[in-house]
Amino acid sequence: MVVVPGTNFNAATSLPLVTALAARWPTYVVDVPGQPGLSSAERPGRHRLVWYGQWLQEVLDEISPGPTVVVGHSLGGGIALACDVPQLTGRVLVSPAGLTRLKVTGRVLAATLPWLARPTEARSATLLRQLHGAGRQPSAELVAWMNLLARSCRSSLAPAPLPEVTLARSRRVANVVATGEHDVFLPPSRLASPASRHLGVGVKTVPDAGHLVVEEHPEMIVMLVAALMNGNTNGGL
Repeated sequence: MVVVPGTNFNAATSLPLVTALAARWPTYVVDVPGQPGLSSAERPGRHRLVWYGQWLQEVLDEISPGPTVVVGHSLGGGIALACDVPQLTGRVLVSPAGLTRLKVTGRVLAATLPWLARPTEARSATLLRQLHGAGRQPSAELVAWMNLLARSCRSSLAPAPLPEVTLARSRRVANVVATGEHDVFLPPSRLASPASRHLGVGVKTVPDAGHLVVEEHPEMIVMLVAALMNGNTNGGL
């Protein structure tokens, strides 16, 4: 099992999901180049997801030469889609980039711009509430992380969808696509058509979850992985 986190997240901030997966399978989690963490500071420019896909191919060749399932969240989902190596046996794509452009609402912009301009813990919490399911409160650890991140790093923008030829290759293995019921960027209605058109799969909806479904409901991701590994891409939720 290899986990690829999303924008502004890394191995250290993915512990709820990684811990749940590691209880059942050998699990690695990678820090993405150009994102805050222990990887390279290099951030690709044009064709970002294609570049990242090649990077992940090299990573898998080094750490996981045998059958591998990749769990990718948000940016990590797009990276997983762009990766094509023989040992890759399946992908669980959670609120994945790469299939379509993200939806950005006025409420998200109203929470993001003050957080970027002058970050405080209160502003970090306000932004995180937009990324959670309705009524959910972010953890103190996550609030502290987002505040530190805005003070120390330059957040990257969402990537463009992957080229058609790359998406066509991604159908070589089984893919599961899931998103939170209240995902502000990639709600089920926005992912349904591109997931069906490009991957030939439906979208599984995680109830009461937002964009940070991997933080809110890691046990649901474990269920999706278990179903995929049992050959049942229609099960799990």
